[in-house]
Amino acid sequence: MEIPTSRWRPHLPRTRGRWAALVAVLVLLAGAGTWTAVADDSAPTVHREDRMMRMNGVSVDTSYFTAGGSRPRPAVLIGHGFGGSKNDVRAQAEKLAADGYAVLTWSARGFGRTTGEITLNSPDAEVKDVSGLIDWLATRPEVQLDAEGDPRVGVTGASYGGAVSLLAAGYDRRVDAVAPMITYWNLADALFPDGVFKKLWAGIFVTTGGGCQKFEKRLCEMYERVAVNGKPDAAARTLLTERSPVAVADRIDVPALIVQGQSDSLFPLDQADAMAKAIRGNGAPVAVDWIAGGHDGGDAEGDRVQHRIGRWFDRYLKDDKGADTGPAFRVTRTGGVDSTDGAALKRGADGTTYPGLTSGGKEIALEGRRTQTFRNPAGANPPSVSALPGIGGGLSQLSSLGVGLSLDFPGQFARFDSAPLGKAVRVTGSPTVRVTVKADQGDAVLFGKVYDVSPDGKQQVLPSQLVTPHRITPGQQGRPVELTLPAVDHELDAGHRLRLVLSATDLGYASPAEPATYTVTLDGPLTVPTAPAVKTAAASVPWWTWGLPAAGLLVAAVLLLTTRRRSTVPAPDPDLAEVPLRITGLSKKYSGSTDRYAVRDLGFQVEKGQVLGLLGPNGAGKTTTLRMLMGLITPDAGEIRVFGHAIRPGAPVLSRVGSFVEGAGFLPHLSGRANLELYWQATGRPAEDARLDEALEIAGLGDALARAVRTYSQGMRQRLAIAQAMLGMPDLLILDEPTNGLDPPQIREMRDVMIRYAAGGRTVIVSSHLLSEVEQSCTHLVVMDRGRLVQAGPVAEITGSGDMILVTTAGEVSEPLAEKVAVLPGVGSAVRTDDRRGLLVRLEGATVPGLVAELVRLDVPVTGVGPHRRLEDAFLTLISGGSA
Repeated sequence: MEIPTSRWRPHLPRTRGRWAALVAVLVLLAGAGTWTAVADDSAPTVHREDRMMRMNGVSVDTSYFTAGGSRPRPAVLIGHGFGGSKNDVRAQAEKLAADGYAVLTWSARGFGRTTGEITLNSPDAEVKDVSGLIDWLATRPEVQLDAEGDPRVGVTGASYGGAVSLLAAGYDRRVDAVAPMITYWNLADALFPDGVFKKLWAGIFVTTGGGCQKFEKRLCEMYERVAVNGKPDAAARTLLTERSPVAVADRIDVPALIVQGQSDSLFPLDQADAMAKAIRGNGAPVAVDWIAGGHDGGDAEGDRVQHRIGRWFDRYLKDDKGADTGPAFRVTRTGGVDSTDGAALKRGADGTTYPGLTSGGKEIALEGRRTQTFRNPAGANPPSVSALPGIGGGLSQLSSLGVGLSLDFPGQFARFDSAPLGKAVRVTGSPTVRVTVKADQGDAVLFGKVYDVSPDGKQQVLPSQLVTPHRITPGQQGRPVELTLPAVDHELDAGHRLRLVLSATDLGYASPAEPATYTVTLDGPLTVPTAPAVKTAAASVPWWTWGLPAAGLLVAAVLLLTTRRRSTVPAPDPDLAEVPLRITGLSKKYSGSTDRYAVRDLGFQVEKGQVLGLLGPNGAGKTTTLRMLMGLITPDAGEIRVFGHAIRPGAPVLSRVGSFVEGAGFLPHLSGRANLELYWQATGRPAEDARLDEALEIAGLGDALARAVRTYSQGMRQRLAIAQAMLGMPDLLILDEPTNGLDPPQIREMRDVMIRYAAGGRTVIVSSHLLSEVEQSCTHLVVMDRGRLVQAGPVAEITGSGDMILVTTAGEVSEPLAEKVAVLPGVGSAVRTDDRRGLLVRLEGATVPGLVAELVRLDVPVTGVGPHRRLEDAFLTLISGGSA
């Protein structure tokens, strides 16, 4: 049955205790959900239940994460980004669950395994689905309730998922806190800023969704109409506005942590500014965090942001008044280069209040000809270039270093420069300028940007690669208008100039196709916001200014203590030069413990050409073992040798080891091949050593390599990640849960990838919880439990023992015959095999010779008899000490 339509309310009173709607009944598709325990060896055990829930006419694919028993705890819903699925937010869900939350993730309509059309967060579709998920949470005994049917719940998510978190808070009054990330407040303003069509991003949006046919018909028709006309109409703006958080701006009154990206030409900082002002105006606590990355790429600061979201929910869901939710405003600033790895240095700046985009305005005069004339070329071609999704964001982080990407064509723009700055200026917010614009026909469409120009004039950097479009209608022409320029956080050094450019074209937008002449007259200075109350965190004092003497003593002590250890590093063992892996007496204690072991006295050997499955329940020590094997952590005792060489952090022999452990991060708008090539370049190894074509042939991605990664299915992303691990064709490949989040066909494909790789004489070690897949893809097994080795050997040897007998027959076995065998003395059960040409017989006292004699008496055409046991049976028996 479906959730009753009457259950949905567009807007419910927030009075707790009076809310008493009937809790919906959610029926599982296929009869049941699946349960999995997910955890590493040192964290609390997190349990995951996968369910297909039927609601509002669609089947919604969900995962539910909990840890720590049945005690009541708040719940958190996590939405995913557009084009993704629930699998994209699994790591965040596991972290929040381990921190004491009940976490529910889901795939939105049209994505992952969830059915239905994409309606762009329609109140009657995706938003209504969220309310149904909250209904389900209210039925869970471990979820804390504020009233009957009203769970204590927060919602978070990035981009598409961030928007639905805000919409959920506006439409369902049971939502208690939100943490939207890099998302929109008004999708119409984001895709049609000032009435200009953002054609590049809109096209990517539709393509990422699977094409126009995957969307609700109204949306598809709207997109095609605007894309053909090159100009949004009133109906298009209305449709997108109705499905945006701005439509319920007066209803969103819950604590909101707003995280927005500086490297984001899709949803710029002005979207976060609008939502912050509206929610704060409703009386709710608001904090704003501008991160370094965004939809155009760059550093998403995942660990820091997720930690801050956790603390935000601790304060407003757990009511932990001591939780540090961070400053009211924070911005990540880039400046300088880390000499150790060449990465851009980042520091945080913060303020006790959110300054908005216009705080601390500083007027800077612009020089040169005050009136300039330029052309919009026929067909708006060639266009100027500013942001390139997937590329521009990485460059924008280095804008303070004089690195940028921009291009303006002569005769297609007006330019106004300032005098050299007498001192450094930090711009934080949106600059503004007043101009008078005239066009010889129709609308004038201009693209405003502010450059940072070096003293010699040879370098001009466009901060965050951002521009703002402006449509000046005939009614606005001939009189001063104020243009708002891109919101950025950027420091200009003394001696640099500010350059205002108003261009007739931009690659990312639709400009009028008809040629036109524009005239622009400057009517005042450029006003730049400086946000003086926002203070950058002090750089840490170099250690040598205070600690050189102490460091010298410390280094001397370390040298004395380690000289002997260095001299006793085991020499390579020539007898093991052809052995991919031998582990002997390996032990590792839990951090801070003297007697609790994650791994204890572990030992086994792996040979060339083997596909070894590493099995064990959660807490068995698998992850710790893999980390030691890759040199990430050091064992307390024992030894790991790879091709005869002892493993130490940074050991040269690790170059012969490839690994896929926690998933690979790809630039979504680059092709699969481009991502792999960039990764290999980052290793600093010669291009010819990558053996890229061999890795790709094994991974089997085919023509998909030329497509953008954001169009990949989860299975294709996994195979691309495996291909990345295979670059250089390492002799030993380590895969940790490579089939996570894959459907059965994708799992079969991944199985083939592993088998093909090992077929060339290489070795694969795979850790997985899918026992049936391990049984089919692995040649050998190592079973661990509570840190110790339980059994090691060929799969057939481990599964081929026990009391289950496989009887093969010359013809099909009828059901009545199987029933006769089942009631024989000493037989516990007898069931037909899937192909009905055999029997699986469980013996309870009978012997194999006695069973064969009885089968002959019953005229069963026996062709073979042998032991049979599924890996699952063997595994449960091994870890339970024989009781299973």
